[in-house]
Amino acid sequence: MSLSRRGLLGTAAALSAAPLLGAPLSPARAATKPKIKLGVLTDLSGTYRDTTGPNSVVCVRQAVAEFNGPSHGFDIEVIEADHQNKPDVAATIARQWCDQGVDAIIDVPTSSVALAVGQVTKEKDKILLDGSATVTDLTDQQCSPNTIIWSFDTYMLAQSNGGAMVKAGGKNWFFITADYIFGHILQDQTAAVVKTSGGTVKGAVRYPFPTTTDFSSYLEQAQASGANVLGLANAGADTVNCIKQAHEFGLTKTMKIAPLLIFITDVHALGAKMADGLNCTTSFYWDYNAGTRAFTKRVLPHMVNGAYPNQAHASNYSMTLHYLKAVAAMGAANAKKSGRAAVARMKGMPTDDDAFGKGAVRADGRGVFPAYLWQAKAPTKPGGWDLFKLVHVTPAAQALHPLNPKCNFPVTSA
Repeated sequence: MSLSRRGLLGTAAALSAAPLLGAPLSPARAATKPKIKLGVLTDLSGTYRDTTGPNSVVCVRQAVAEFNGPSHGFDIEVIEADHQNKPDVAATIARQWCDQGVDAIIDVPTSSVALAVGQVTKEKDKILLDGSATVTDLTDQQCSPNTIIWSFDTYMLAQSNGGAMVKAGGKNWFFITADYIFGHILQDQTAAVVKTSGGTVKGAVRYPFPTTTDFSSYLEQAQASGANVLGLANAGADTVNCIKQAHEFGLTKTMKIAPLLIFITDVHALGAKMADGLNCTTSFYWDYNAGTRAFTKRVLPHMVNGAYPNQAHASNYSMTLHYLKAVAAMGAANAKKSGRAAVARMKGMPTDDDAFGKGAVRADGRGVFPAYLWQAKAPTKPGGWDLFKLVHVTPAAQALHPLNPKCNFPVTSA
């Protein structure tokens, strides 16, 4: 029978695409390596863009670049997305990523977002590597064997920043609080420290997050309260705006400002005059020791807008590196089978890198590192980043909240 030209072409194409029966695989196909896929889910456009955002992506890629090599036996891919500080948007992206082969979701600022993503990764048996959401529920009331929160949380901030202010004579507090779970818990935990230390809470006000930029009405309430400490239970651009507007109102003449979560990027944005004397608790500071300086030197050429890495950025670097070490130790195929098993292996391995030095991951997924209380100071040259002087070191065991027995998940040693 005769065939049309179109039929002949179709048949030829089908034959050319079909594998030859019994033919050996090509070397390229035989050597195909498993791929570990990392998704950086962060704030690329909102309140936390400067404290996390593009530079969190940079630091994850830095960890991959330092780890990468042919001897590990697997490839690594990094993708990124903007969660817009919306839990529903983040959960949708996370679900799609998990279904598309993403093994670990990294960074995830905004505690309500991280809690939503944590539920997805638990359901899908993937991993949440939390570098910047701080609510203790992630390793307490809503803990998961698939979640790690690396280096700081609301408990640590309340104990260190709140405790330092009370010891310095700040006994009467008024809080301006971001109206979502992070702000609520940070306020509650700090208020508990204040009251235990003999202080009082004169009042508190919550503002809509993340839509508020004008804090004037909240500052007026704080000024009228009779308190001598303004506790800021917020972060990122909200903290910066609150402090700037407090100075404009003259509030600093009668009240001390206590930003409960503030990053070096925020201090730099405020400038030396407004930031001078503010307390800051971090588990990483770029100029702390030779290791932190070496990490900063390596990553700095890639940082957006010339920013120096803060503790969230460094956390993303450090935990990505530790995760990849765990993957190499257990084998990529095994790591891809179960996020829960990979997290258990991470907990069974000591951590060690330039950003944080030696540490560990507790059974509940909380990284075990000291907390450093710093005080902001004027840099040695205008616009410089040598912005902190060390005030106090809290040992790791004291910086962490008590382990919830229900969160005592398995740990797998080598």
